[in-house]
Amino acid sequence: MKNANESHTTDTRFVPLTQWPKHHMWPPIGGLRHLVFHANTNGFDRVIRRVGRRILIDEQAFFAWVDEQGGDNVS
Repeated sequence: MKNANESHTTDTRFVPLTQWPKHHMWPPIGGLRHLVFHANTNGFDRVIRRVGRRILIDEQAFFAWVDEQGGDNVS
C-alpha cells in the first residue's frame, strides 16, 4: 500500500509567482501579474494554482501555454 505522499507524484514543479525570477529570467514579475490578472480571458488560468492568497505557477503548464501562443514570430 502506498503512502499518501507517494500516491500523487508529478514531474512538474509549482513556483510561487514572487519566486519566478529566481528560476527563470522571463517573463518578469510584472508580466506574470498581468497574465494572472487577465487569466480568464487569455487561457493562463490553466497555468496558475491559487492556494489561499498565494499564486503558484505550474512550470510545465506555463511552457506548454507559451508554445500554444504561436511563438513563430521570433526575430
